Amino acid sequence: MKKILCLVMCVFLVIGLSACGGDSGGDISKVKTHDVDSEIYSADDINSAVDTIEKEFDANWNGCTLTEIYYAGDDYCTDFQEFADRNNVDEVIVLLSSFDVDSSGGDGSLNPNSTYNNWNWILVRTKGGKWQHIDHGY
Repeated sequence: MKKILCLVMCVFLVIGLSACGGDSGGDISKVKTHDVDSEIYSADDINSAVDTIEKEFDANWNGCTLTEIYYAGDDYCTDFQEFADRNNVDEVIVLLSSFDVDSSGGDGSLNPNSTYNNWNWILVRTKGGKWQHIDHGY
């Protein structure tokens, strides 16, 4: 009985600790966006891409705070068409963002205590499908 009680307490402890911060991902709680006109994509298409990146950032960008994200514009799509071609899909969309990095340097590859602006997020999809994040950076 004592072993079972100890096991149950350990399970609750692990669950409790995993629900607390630690590697909880990035902060998207105050991110701002703005509309950019497009002749290629609808507002729903663009919002779906933004949602995809917000989920990515929230899950994997520990120590970072996303402050702004928006559609880069139709010209970027033609400039980045090679990404769609390489991935055998029809469409590419590029988002731009700004984010702050805390003293940890994120995953260690970013400059601690810094702000990144005009950060590209490249997503692709087969026409009408779900966006897939395939690359990011400057």
